[in-house]
Amino acid sequence: MSFDRKNFLKEAHKLSKAFRVSNGADFKLKNIDPESTLHFRSDDKKQAKSALKQGVEVLSTLQDVLYAQDRWGVLLIFQAMDAAGKDGAIKHVMSGVNPQGCQVSAFKAPSATDLDHDYLWRCSQHLPQRGNIGIFNRSYYEETLIVRVHPEIFAKQKLPPSLVTPDIWKDRFQDIRNFERYLTRNGIVVRKFFLHLSKEEQKRRFLERIDTPEKQWKFSSSDAQERNHWDEYMRAYEEMIRNTATKEAPWFVVPADNKWFTRLVVSATVIDTLANLDLHFPRIDSQQKEALETTKAQLLAEPE
Repeated sequence: MSFDRKNFLKEAHKLSKAFRVSNGADFKLKNIDPESTLHFRSDDKKQAKSALKQGVEVLSTLQDVLYAQDRWGVLLIFQAMDAAGKDGAIKHVMSGVNPQGCQVSAFKAPSATDLDHDYLWRCSQHLPQRGNIGIFNRSYYEETLIVRVHPEIFAKQKLPPSLVTPDIWKDRFQDIRNFERYLTRNGIVVRKFFLHLSKEEQKRRFLERIDTPEKQWKFSSSDAQERNHWDEYMRAYEEMIRNTATKEAPWFVVPADNKWFTRLVVSATVIDTLANLDLHFPRIDSQQKEALETTKAQLLAEPE
């Protein structure tokens, strides 16, 4: 794969498209290999890292225009099992973005206040403004994942019993599709990433965290306990993607066993998304241009 500047956007589109799911009707998680690096070999790792560095620069340029134009907002949603690399992907891909135009929101267990509202409420408080990139590290999709795997958590949500029907998950998927369609119609572009990690690689990363003092703070015994529900989570993720992958808000199921490749795909997808918007710096009218020329003349006329 060539990564010269002339072909960069074209190659980013191809890489992004390989993992895009816009219609989940026939989606099967088993068809995505967590170890996949497409045609990249292990000795291409250095080239991929160089491409990621170039991608950071391209993304920084595109984000400057996004911010200046102040028309579009971009929402990036990251979902994954523990240790799949969400934090690292966000950190590396967005490292060149102006913090003034980017906001990251991490959603953990809901508070008592959150539970007194509808399940979309707390995330809706953190949607990106026009001109900004908003990043959700986990999101409202947890309401179709962890609460589904753990009914005891769902029971704490205080829903009226008459609303808890056998169609509750079908209803939530419909709610989410409608919500994301609403965002899209209001100029918020939604892109969703599921970082697909293998159970074996998760075990290796957990052991690495336990054995590395500076990484031990990242590990919790509850993370390991969730491995007991691995198959349940995989079924929940598959059904989530099947029911919420749409043309306007697609999922990108990204192999996550090789961090360098994961980051490259995420970077390519964000770049491809911005490159396909009608981005341009605000244009000034004749009156504004005349005012600028007048100001320029005044500045040039100032004594040295």
